[in-house]
Amino acid sequence: MQEKTFQRIKELTEMQGTSGFEHDVRAYMRKEMTPLVDEVQQDGLGGIFGIRHHENANAPRVMVAAHMDEVGFMITQITDRGLFKVTSLGGWNPYVVSAQRFTLKTAKGDYPCISSSIPPHLLRGTAGQKSLEVGDILFDAGFESKEEAATYGVRLGDTIVPQVETIKTANGKNIISKAWDNRYGCTVVLEALEALKEEQLGHTLIAGANVQEEVGLRGSKPSVTKFKPDLFFAVDCSAADDTVTKNGTFGHLGEGTLMRIFDPGLIMLPRLKEYLLDTAETHHIPYQYFVSKGGTDAGAAHTANEGIPSTVIGVVGRYIHTHQTMFSIADYEAAREMLIQTLRGLDESTINTIIEGK
Repeated sequence: MQEKTFQRIKELTEMQGTSGFEHDVRAYMRKEMTPLVDEVQQDGLGGIFGIRHHENANAPRVMVAAHMDEVGFMITQITDRGLFKVTSLGGWNPYVVSAQRFTLKTAKGDYPCISSSIPPHLLRGTAGQKSLEVGDILFDAGFESKEEAATYGVRLGDTIVPQVETIKTANGKNIISKAWDNRYGCTVVLEALEALKEEQLGHTLIAGANVQEEVGLRGSKPSVTKFKPDLFFAVDCSAADDTVTKNGTFGHLGEGTLMRIFDPGLIMLPRLKEYLLDTAETHHIPYQYFVSKGGTDAGAAHTANEGIPSTVIGVVGRYIHTHQTMFSIADYEAAREMLIQTLRGLDESTINTIIEGK
């Protein structure tokens, strides 16, 4: 991996922006996309996309969408002791939330914050901690009272986001970070736009990132309504399941980009699958079949408008929706090549074949 790519991944994954509060990531995407496209447009919820117009105004329209938000929390109560109760923004396993570093983001500034846990000393002589919900976990920024928190600008509705440094593993094959779901997509969109900048494409390309994916795929419907694509590609990170065995599981680090054939919200159309398989095999791109229990923006996009053939060009990460995700550099490079070659190969004839079988 080139150092430029690693530094971009580091910058994007260390940015903090949970669902509905993606402004820092959006500003970065706007700055980076602007020199690579003809124009940048934003939808009403805050999704941002760069557009490369085809010379033919009636050329097919292809949309590539990451999402900018990461999982986090919103303050719903400030206790008399100055601690915070929260609701989760996105899916969290409550057992990974405690005793971690976070950033409390307020209108007056950002402050360090940690999540509470119960020391084993205080569990002695009790039945132990048999169950845990996110609502049971307090967040502590060191304030002594509700009143002191208020003087620092803390208000209900403020957000709390993981604070993590992005690093490489010892063997140089993997990266550890937060928010690879889905700063992967933001990274790969920018690198694909750079790779294709001087090339004539067979379609109008709309590439960028949605908001609020982690709270119910909310951002993709406004963006596809606005931009009216003929094909939709989500670029997203999914959960790896390979720490115990690879037998009978989906999502293995180091085995390539994902060929997502099914999830609860999307069945990839056969002609779209055949196009992607042909692209991967023609260009010797490593890929792995993937069946998921979770969805992506493609699941919301494909039923929008009059129906949009949609799929995902993805990667897997171990331990997603936590502070620490591990992902493969080789998988990222395979997904990047897959996206670039997919976009290069799409023209009016190919797109008509995918949509109509003609």
